Amino acid sequence: MRRSASWIGILWLLLATAPSTAWAQGSVAGVTDTEVVVGWTTPLSGPAALWGVTGLGGAAWAEHINAQGGIHGRKIKVLLKDDGYNPTRAIANLQEMKGNVFALCGLLGTAVLNAAKDFCPENKIPLITAYGDVRIWAREPKDKLRYIFIAYPDYEDEAEYLTAYALDKLGSKKIALFYQNDDYGKMAMSGVQKALKAKPGKAELTATVPYEVTERALGTHALKMKESGADTAILYPTMSHAALILKEMAKIDYRPKVLVTFTVGDPVMFGVAGADVWEGTYIALPGNSGVPGSEPEADKAVAVLKKMDPKLEGREYLALFGAASMMHLVEGLKNAGRNLTTESMIKGMEMIKDWKPEGIGAPVTYTPDRHHGNNASRMGQARGGKHVPLEPFTIHKAHF
Repeated sequence: MRRSASWIGILWLLLATAPSTAWAQGSVAGVTDTEVVVGWTTPLSGPAALWGVTGLGGAAWAEHINAQGGIHGRKIKVLLKDDGYNPTRAIANLQEMKGNVFALCGLLGTAVLNAAKDFCPENKIPLITAYGDVRIWAREPKDKLRYIFIAYPDYEDEAEYLTAYALDKLGSKKIALFYQNDDYGKMAMSGVQKALKAKPGKAELTATVPYEVTERALGTHALKMKESGADTAILYPTMSHAALILKEMAKIDYRPKVLVTFTVGDPVMFGVAGADVWEGTYIALPGNSGVPGSEPEADKAVAVLKKMDPKLEGREYLALFGAASMMHLVEGLKNAGRNLTTESMIKGMEMIKDWKPEGIGAPVTYTPDRHHGNNASRMGQARGGKHVPLEPFTIHKAHF
């Protein structure tokens, strides 16, 4: 009896003092000796379903990393959920993930980000890239931003860039803005107005035409733009609504110069909108990703993605966009080291400096005082089934 008690005491002492990675990692949600779990909620259905390809691209890049042995011996498991571009569903997905994921990646939609902005700081879960109005984060207290790492163009900066390009390079005199009636579209309006104010008398905003995300009949919207006399249309919609409005514009023989945000800058639009109406469209290409079909670095990464997931054929642009986000997370994991904790991940992300993932896009930098790692635009144009860059990146200021 006395001998049994002695052995029990020794066993407890060994458990308490012996180093054990598995024991230590058991206290970190979503992390084991062999796996790290990443959550990703995105619209795989609904009005923004085309954008959900970003999640598929991110998952495919994770599989590529896993095929090489993972990061520090851990494979990346992507927990991908559909939210239909609906903030309520997105929050429900996040609540289900809580306690089961180490980090989140690729949240999509300004309304979703507004609803979810407190989730990561409150639960101390790193968010590695998200797609929506970056000024949501700029308004947050610095202590909450410790968990947020964003590489994404600011809509206002981009819209200002698009408008200035239209005025200076295309000779635009009258501009119509077609935009989603939420913060996504309203930030675009602010950027357009800012550019016009900076060049007084050079051009005017003749029509601002909002739409609701649930709308499908856009004939009156197109007519209002045409009746305004605008020689230039700037579009800030979903990809589906971009196709719808362009088709309606073509029906009434309204053919202004068209400039669009990067969020609809996928060559798939040649098919979705029709090659005849998409050809010649100007696109503000984003600094956080590349241009498949026009850049060897982007094509190399896309070849990997399609090897991992052949269903990404024909959806390369958004697949690469999502893969770039996973590349950020992977770089952070590498820098964090084998002893993976939330704090080591934050430090790992803050070590990234002047880095271009797989040679793609504009340089990315994160520091303890800067978590908006990339904010850049460059003009491109739809030409013969491809999107072709027309000039180098313009680097906008980081907002947080």
